[in-house]
Amino acid sequence: MGARFGHLVHAMLVLVAAAAVAFLSTRYATVADWSRERSASLGAESVAMLKTLDAPVEVVCYARRQGELRAIVAGFVERYRRVKPDLTLRFVDPDEDPGAMRAAGINVDGEMELRYKARSERLKVLGEAEFSNALLRLSRARERIVAFLEGEGERQPLGKANADLGQFAAVLAERGLRAVPLPLANTGKVPDNTDLVVVANPRVAVPDAVAAELVDYLARGGALLWLVEPDEKSGLDGLAQALGLRVLPGTLVDGSGQAFGLGDPSFVAVTQYPPHAITRDFALTTLFPQAAALARLADARWDVRPILRSSAQSWNETGAIPKAGDSADTIRQDGEAGEIPGPLDLGFALTRVSPRPDRKEQRAVVIGDGDFLSNSFLGNGGNRDFGQRVFDWLLGDDAQIAVADRAAPDRTLDFTPAQLAALGAAFLVALPLLLAGSGAWIAWRRRRR
Repeated sequence: MGARFGHLVHAMLVLVAAAAVAFLSTRYATVADWSRERSASLGAESVAMLKTLDAPVEVVCYARRQGELRAIVAGFVERYRRVKPDLTLRFVDPDEDPGAMRAAGINVDGEMELRYKARSERLKVLGEAEFSNALLRLSRARERIVAFLEGEGERQPLGKANADLGQFAAVLAERGLRAVPLPLANTGKVPDNTDLVVVANPRVAVPDAVAAELVDYLARGGALLWLVEPDEKSGLDGLAQALGLRVLPGTLVDGSGQAFGLGDPSFVAVTQYPPHAITRDFALTTLFPQAAALARLADARWDVRPILRSSAQSWNETGAIPKAGDSADTIRQDGEAGEIPGPLDLGFALTRVSPRPDRKEQRAVVIGDGDFLSNSFLGNGGNRDFGQRVFDWLLGDDAQIAVADRAAPDRTLDFTPAQLAALGAAFLVALPLLLAGSGAWIAWRRRRR
């Protein structure tokens, strides 16, 4: 009797202990990363960045309920929440209100919006480098002033017309950048607190005084983004000379666009980018409708680097542009004067030693198209993401967290053709013969008994 009672007490104690452990596991969690190179945890750089954030972070993921995408995103974000408990994740199903999602520019299942201190930034790629760098940019507190030249029919930064830049200006505002008009014809001078001047496709030639002030602003060390259109009579030849660039005549035509479903050859799709800080790890396709090709001058006083380039099937068409729907056989260069076969550059990033004592480097970007940031085309492919990268670089916000590759080094097996042939023969011939032979031997042994 005593032994049975002791066994009963022991069993009850074991059950109580198990229940206590189960209860405590719901209140406390311990996570250990035993993977090689700790590849299942955040890098030290990301952890250090998270510890500098002194306010909550909200992550909104626009992902459908079907499939495993939500679980993948939740598992990824959980790595950040372990370090920063006030980082929250919320899911929104884009199918519940597709109209609102389109109006908000959401076109990728799984796209995320990171919100921090009344600022936000969106991500289309799930990765530690992208996620950590987005938080790093949001943590920079100082408001930046971006002045858009106005007065000569330029694209309006707050306009709602198809050709205006209102939607992109809203993106800038979410990221702590304030777009303001710059009526140089009235003010005569770029204000000293301006961080960046944008010249977005004047429809008529700017006054000589305005052109001279833009050149002088550049000489003083100011940052500049100049959006150019084909055969644009902007009166800014002096600015092009100061930058060491030339706008080639005609409209850039690219016959390779048909591979991407583009019926209009004057719409240039860019999928591969020259190496530069702006294009580093950028894998999205960008679309440039009716762009102008650019060329460097031999005596440029800048370090001029291409950031956008058309394909080998392109040229600057100085005559009639091929019609939409023309076959690949008819989209070809006709050899008119001034036409140059591709690949051609349609975007340059320029740097030089800054004449300002408070800065080390002066930066400028010239792109042969303004439509890609317009309200009509901003949502195409990676246009918005590329525009954000250009502004980040121009404003010096391109400092990024370097995330080392911590994946296991032995994830692949390298075989020579002879080794692969031997391995295939072993599995397809030798192993079946061995199994058949062993079966026959066992059957023969049983018959002898």
